[in-house]
Amino acid sequence: MTLSPSFKRSLWVFHFNAGSCNGCDIEIVATITPRYDPERFGVRLVGSPKHADVLLVTGPVTKKMAPRLRRVYEQMPSPKVVICIGTCGQSGGVFYDSYNLDGPVDDVIPVDVYVPGCAPRPEAIIYGVVTALTKLERIERGEE
Repeated sequence: MTLSPSFKRSLWVFHFNAGSCNGCDIEIVATITPRYDPERFGVRLVGSPKHADVLLVTGPVTKKMAPRLRRVYEQMPSPKVVICIGTCGQSGGVFYDSYNLDGPVDDVIPVDVYVPGCAPRPEAIIYGVVTALTKLERIERGEE
């Protein structure tokens, strides 16, 4: 896989934990190890949302994290894509209807790609990032 000419540089990803149990976070760390090595495709984690093209969000959004998630989303330059990793971010998972949740991720910010599972395997996370890349390429070409 190579980046299309319409997308001029590597795909930079920012990871945000919105209140998860860290199961999905451990799988994200497993994804960036030399076994899978997404950096060979130009996919790398960055430390600032201002440099990111993709936002990886794990966990259900707690009341304290909702304003922070919105702020991180607003700091990202356009075009941007949001990937929701894990069942908790999609529906609340085992934390569903908890008193301290603001809801699943798509109640707080728009989500483009969902990666289901508790916790999803690294292969599924890589597939989600590839799906996000194709969406970014469509946005760059003006198709969306």
